[in-house]
Amino acid sequence: MEIVTFGESMVLFNPDTTGPLRYVHNFNKSIAGAESNVAIALARLGHHVGWFSKIGDDEFGRYIKAIIRGEGVDVSRVVTDPHNNTGLLFKERFAHVNPNVYYYRKNSAASNMVIKDLDFDYIKSSKILHVTGITLALSPSARETVFKAVEFAKANNVLVSFDPNIRLKLWRIEEARPTLLEMAKLADIIFPGQDEGRLLLGTEDPKEIAREFLDMGCKIVAVKLGKEGCYLAKQEEDEFVTGYIVEKPEDTVGAGDGFAAGFLSGVLQNFSLRGCGQLANAVGAMATLVRGDMEGFPTLQQVQRFMGTEEYIDR
Repeated sequence: MEIVTFGESMVLFNPDTTGPLRYVHNFNKSIAGAESNVAIALARLGHHVGWFSKIGDDEFGRYIKAIIRGEGVDVSRVVTDPHNNTGLLFKERFAHVNPNVYYYRKNSAASNMVIKDLDFDYIKSSKILHVTGITLALSPSARETVFKAVEFAKANNVLVSFDPNIRLKLWRIEEARPTLLEMAKLADIIFPGQDEGRLLLGTEDPKEIAREFLDMGCKIVAVKLGKEGCYLAKQEEDEFVTGYIVEKPEDTVGAGDGFAAGFLSGVLQNFSLRGCGQLANAVGAMATLVRGDMEGFPTLQQVQRFMGTEEYIDR
């Protein structure tokens, strides 16, 4: 196993039309979840990746598991909870702006994750463990489970990748900040955005964000700058990597997860810091070309064509 990740995935209902949900009658069903997004994106890039969670003993849980398994991700450690339901998510769309998001995940199966749900041998078998701040926000037991998994990974020479992924609909920043910073101190690779730098560190300057996290002990900091690209830093190396322009993005949700997956793919392939950033930028940009949280993640051949490293013959 190259990468293992875990966290809540929900069934996503995407409206067919724009406007307030009270006027919407038809929805497309798919899945949403930061960690499963990363897992799916990595699998499409050709990596051996595992995702686990706790799902309800219901049709929504079975649907999530089937979709992720169908994308080539190992789901053998997913736990089924007979007492709690799978979480749901509805989007509300208005023209040319990011959608509103409505969660129905309180007391969901995934929010009831506990340490005994972890398979430590499974984590130990991987090269990288990827976690996000979303799972930390779900509940005290989920938070305890993430910290236990990360501490075990570090004790067994598994790299820890961390995306803060602040969700203020799940917890207040006063609660989130100390927890996320505590996790950052354990991370080897961290993926903050500028807004997260402001919320956690009081600065949106990419260089200052990177320096703060490096001083905490992170080995690599990849600051996401949206369409501008990214700023990457190690202790002895740093640089800005220009992004890819998407003239008419269809949906920006999932771009950050695609970025993380592209970067981790580069790490697994021993790319240079710049090479990791270029691949991350490309996968993140391609995620915005398609409506949906994970539908736009490219295969390796598709991203190579997008980057211009492989010739494309369309007919």
